[in-house]
Amino acid sequence: MISTVQELAAEALFVSDLQPSECPSSETVEETVTAMILRHGSDGCAASVAEEFGHHPEVAVRRMNWVRTELRSAAAAQRRPHYAS
Repeated sequence: MISTVQELAAEALFVSDLQPSECPSSETVEETVTAMILRHGSDGCAASVAEEFGHHPEVAVRRMNWVRTELRSAAAAQRRPHYAS
């Protein structure tokens, strides 16, 4: 189950317009993933990823590497304890 959710999040971030040069925050990544899932659905996200890998595999590999790094960072940020001041 967890890996399915992670894969869906990766596909959703992949199809978004968010760029590495924007250095997005964890919150921005989460909001973007949610927006793309709502907009395209799980099948739409998967289809767009497949299409991009078919047309531009070298670019798609770089983007998916960035996506996975961003999602790991966002997950790590969620696991950090939040202390009240």
